[in-house]
Amino acid sequence: MRLWSLHPGYLDRQGLVACWRESLLAQAVLAGRTRGYRRHSQLIRLRATADPVAAVGAYLVVLVGEADSRGYRFDVTRIDRPVPVAREPGEVGVPPLPVTEGQVAHEWGHLLAKLAVRSPDRYAALVDTAVVDVHPLFRRVPGPVEAWERT
Repeated sequence: MRLWSLHPGYLDRQGLVACWRESLLAQAVLAGRTRGYRRHSQLIRLRATADPVAAVGAYLVVLVGEADSRGYRFDVTRIDRPVPVAREPGEVGVPPLPVTEGQVAHEWGHLLAKLAVRSPDRYAALVDTAVVDVHPLFRRVPGPVEAWERT
């Protein structure tokens, strides 16, 4: 299970679809609908929120938006709580979660390695990216790779 901290616009088709499926699995785990993956490290940061199901719902809403922009159809009705990310304090939605610079760098290297093998054209288009955007559910903070990451 990989819930990318990176903006989903960087993912290739396979990556975006896999992220959608894995995020739906995360939602099922957080909502108590499955017994598997309950201790998966990727869920730690969502469980630390006031409302983990809303947090994963906000994550999924962004994936739907990316899919729509590419002409794909992800079924929004599969999201338990399709809430937006709150961009300003006091705004309705899930407030952004912190993600460390080290985590972003780690994931960027991981994604580029995957793309180099399965989507060389996408890799070539992204390899020289100077500033990597994060998923709108997250905001960058200084720090190393997250403690929950399996390296």
